[in-house]
Amino acid sequence: MSITLKNNARYALLVPTSMGVRITPLNGQPVHSSNMFEMQATSAETNVASIASFLGLPVKVLTTFVKDSPIAQFIKSNLRSRFMDFEGPEVPQGGPWGYRHQFNIADSGYGSRGPRVQNDRAGEVGRTLNVKDFDLERIFGQEGVQIVHLSGLIAALSPETTAFCLEIARAAKRHGTRISFDLNYRATFWKGREKELSASFAEIASVADILIGNEEDFQLCLGIEGPEAGGKGIDSQIEGFKGMIGRVKKAYPNASVFATTLRQVVSANEHLWGAIMLEGENWEVIEPRKITVLDRIGGGDGFVGGLLYGILKGWEPAKWPQFGWATGALATTFLTDYAQPADEDMVWSIWKGNARVKR
Repeated sequence: MSITLKNNARYALLVPTSMGVRITPLNGQPVHSSNMFEMQATSAETNVASIASFLGLPVKVLTTFVKDSPIAQFIKSNLRSRFMDFEGPEVPQGGPWGYRHQFNIADSGYGSRGPRVQNDRAGEVGRTLNVKDFDLERIFGQEGVQIVHLSGLIAALSPETTAFCLEIARAAKRHGTRISFDLNYRATFWKGREKELSASFAEIASVADILIGNEEDFQLCLGIEGPEAGGKGIDSQIEGFKGMIGRVKKAYPNASVFATTLRQVVSANEHLWGAIMLEGENWEVIEPRKITVLDRIGGGDGFVGGLLYGILKGWEPAKWPQFGWATGALATTFLTDYAQPADEDMVWSIWKGNARVKR
């Protein structure tokens, strides 16, 4: 295995994040024609971490909360229910036009009607994430962390969160914590900050041990040439993806694991789902195969979570993307943005294509 992990660390996985809530119409209906909604706590980074936390590994979340907010209380209760520790400052709201937790308003789609997501991030308290609010020497030095997972969403959210992620990457490197970086490009976050973010993302990628992204992420965040974005005829583009990952490895030789998912959308409820991983000099290719989708949001995060879980468990590398493929597929069967595996057997049964009743 090309990745060795710290011993005697308190936390297997650490994720910095901006927590929010997602509201979704009941019964798969569009937002504009619904008057009944379900609310859940969510963030891409805790979606990733949920695989490890539900399967019994110690996880910690670094975030910010709006002081005395019922939404903050809702989020804290949710994180506890996911078996996650958390820490972060309580930021005063500052009146009705002040800080709040982000709202994602999502139509899951159905059949030929594709999903639609509106992100309402005005006044988002997570934009205030600041290194001065966290004792990184305590977290990485005294408590100890095996893997820190950084996301391009947080790295690009605001100038403060960009600096925060850079300092976390530097502290992790000093203390021997492995760094996972999922690029997660968002055009709206990058607008007007392209030069600054290109430099910051390149620095994080240069110290990362695990680099994850799709074709758009690698091209637009790191300037790596890749296949056409969009997923059409994706099974025939596998060699193109492999070539892209090879170019990423050449540009960022510190990393030893590179991964991307492959997705072709047949309908809102049927996808072809695959993955590619390069570990050292060894390729693992999972050719796209059919999965049935209840709600696609969080599938990519589920893949990353399963991949990291395999690394944390010390499995042979071939199993990492297999487990990730299955946890990604599992996530799309939940109405929550995150998968909630009962045990490893539930995940492996998905990989094996066995949906029989377990008694």
